[in-house]
Amino acid sequence: MVVLQLQFLSVLFLASIMGEAQHVMQDAGLMNYIDRRILSLENRLEKCNQDILDYVEEFRDFSQMVLSRLAGLNNYETEVKSEVENLLTRVERAQRDIDYFGSVTDSDTCVEVGEDLVKQQLLEAEEEKRKLKLVLNASCDHMLAGVKSLKVVKKTGDKHGSWTKDPGKKHAKIYLLNSSVNNVIFEFANIMTFMESNHTLKARRITLPFPWEGTGHVIYQGFLFYHRHGSLNEIIKFNIQKRNVADQMVLPGAGRIPAYQLSPSTKIDLAIDEQGLWAIHSEPETGGNIVVTKINHITMSVEHTWDTSCSSKDAEAAFMACNTLYVVYNFPSGGTSRIQCVYDVLGAVNTYEIPALHFPKRQGSHSTVHYDPKEKQLLAWGDGSQIIYKLHTTQKV
Repeated sequence: MVVLQLQFLSVLFLASIMGEAQHVMQDAGLMNYIDRRILSLENRLEKCNQDILDYVEEFRDFSQMVLSRLAGLNNYETEVKSEVENLLTRVERAQRDIDYFGSVTDSDTCVEVGEDLVKQQLLEAEEEKRKLKLVLNASCDHMLAGVKSLKVVKKTGDKHGSWTKDPGKKHAKIYLLNSSVNNVIFEFANIMTFMESNHTLKARRITLPFPWEGTGHVIYQGFLFYHRHGSLNEIIKFNIQKRNVADQMVLPGAGRIPAYQLSPSTKIDLAIDEQGLWAIHSEPETGGNIVVTKINHITMSVEHTWDTSCSSKDAEAAFMACNTLYVVYNFPSGGTSRIQCVYDVLGAVNTYEIPALHFPKRQGSHSTVHYDPKEKQLLAWGDGSQIIYKLHTTQKV
């Protein structure tokens, strides 16, 4: 009996143990299942997080691209607007030049010349001369008698260039325009600053919207006037203070050949004297002789043009002083420069009686000779040197 009880108890104990083992195995399977599900969720969350980072990076790149394109479109819109405005201005100038050509053509129409007509033409010529004297201020009565001395202020820059100052302003600023094609001007507070060795460190850089061509540029009344590079005969009026193009014009007949044979890069040489702005150039129709044009610097229009008897052959530069053109000649290989052709637009000087005027002995050549009506001196650029020439003057006879 006791044995039977022990066997029954053993069976119950074994059954209990097996039941516990079965529960443990079920719990372990459940935990394993839960662990796998959590791992799967973690992997999915990590992938989702990585996808979000990728999307954010892609969106950032796309945003930058869109902003860059928008900025480019904005700049393009500004450029197009500027080009349209410049085109409109040029069309207006072209129409004005067409009108000018029309008036010249009409005045040169062939007609049968009679005695009364000749008298009328002479009267009109006298009237035209009288008007020109009023426009050009006939009180300007001095002429060049000689070149007194020279001073080499500095030697900087290329073989070709120009340096100048504004005779129409009270300030003493100096402007350096290096090379025959460039678009950067250096502005100096005064000539002492310009003469310092590291001059560009103290200079104000002014960048032009269009590069210049040649060395025939001038500064007058706060504006830079220059021949635009790449154009036949377009003259730009640039506001130095505001740094923008104020106006422009086309100079009829100019730009096809060099103004001076020994300075082939300069097709249009602009000049300033007591009467304002002039343009000096040559034309094939005049046999290469130099043409002088008076320009109204405010309206940028032609006031009058003269065909001179001065040849551009062996000429290296020229300048205007008191309504008179002085042409500087040299030898092709370089040598002592001399003035041997003078042309007074009002006929107040008997140019045939003026002897050749020699520059102080200095071997070389000039790429620019500009007259400073304020100081009555010449500012020249010779083989990379910036030179001042003092002048002798006398009364016109």
